[in-house]
Amino acid sequence: MKRLIQWINILILMIIFLELREGYQRGEWSFNNPRGEKGTQPLVMRGGDPYIRALMRTISASEANVSQPYSVLYGGEHVWDLSDHPNRCVPIVAGPNVGNCTTAAGRYQFINTTWYDKAKRYHPQPWQLFWWSNYSFEPQYQDAVVYAWLSDNQAWGMDISQQLRQGKVDQVLRRLSGTWTSLGYGIETNSMTRYLPGIYQRILQEELQQS
Repeated sequence: MKRLIQWINILILMIIFLELREGYQRGEWSFNNPRGEKGTQPLVMRGGDPYIRALMRTISASEANVSQPYSVLYGGEHVWDLSDHPNRCVPIVAGPNVGNCTTAAGRYQFINTTWYDKAKRYHPQPWQLFWWSNYSFEPQYQDAVVYAWLSDNQAWGMDISQQLRQGKVDQVLRRLSGTWTSLGYGIETNSMTRYLPGIYQRILQEELQQS
């Protein structure tokens, strides 16, 4: 009897979890703010260091420069269930990795393995059930994870905010380019790459005015 009660409790918890997941389906959130500098959307997250915020928007100017960046997959298709990383492998059609596929998704084009690694460290509200954890991929959590990651001096071997305050944008973009290759300095660029330092400066002014 005791074992039966335990299983019933587990079943109830699973039903609650599935109901929570349903709340993340299409129609439960939207992001229709006007586009900012060079088409970059404002962040969903509130507050924080304007220098880091401007950098986050600069990254997305190169990685996901669309009207709804938080739901976009590599290639331009959108997904509407962001209760977890979409984990959909889309064929790569250009660049040095053509012929492979990528799970890149969201504003910062996280591949699934990078998302789970960084979410374990930086996600502010993981959902846990016994030994199982879920890391919501909703817009505010994409922002929160990237903000915390970029603010972690040990993760990058530098104080990114301080470097940006000293005007060393190129050095920062170079350091980040191993993660976000479209920032330049590596194996891959795109049409936005050469404009990114200037885009950063203009976005920074916008962020400083709003802070």
